Amino acid sequence: MSQDVVADGLNQIMNAKRIGKRELVIKKYSKVLLALLEMMKTRGHIDYEVDSEARTVSVKIIKLNECRAVKPRYFVEVGEIDKYLRRFLPSRNFGSLIISTNRGMKDHQEAVKENLGGGVIAYFY
Repeated sequence: MSQDVVADGLNQIMNAKRIGKRELVIKKYSKVLLALLEMMKTRGHIDYEVDSEARTVSVKIIKLNECRAVKPRYFVEVGEIDKYLRRFLPSRNFGSLIISTNRGMKDHQEAVKENLGGGVIAYFY
């Protein structure tokens, strides 16, 4: 376990997927990780429940190919988002690049529509 809760949580999900598990429990979480999991849930990739008493997150993998944290966290302007789409996603219309903006966490389509830049946090498809 490292200091990056988002990267650790996404690595645990990918490790569980690789060995064939469909459910797992993440023991450390943050607001950023929960916002990222919520975006994945709305797109139908996972389902999750937070147990605030035990401070854990139970994740159920539904349909997920890959999810990774981006290290180092690149700061991008609106015009540079396309460069990072080509770097991290297999296709333009396939997957989501998550950007932390001053108006909250957005995927790349929302950030371009609202003309916002920010820090590239993660991607999934």
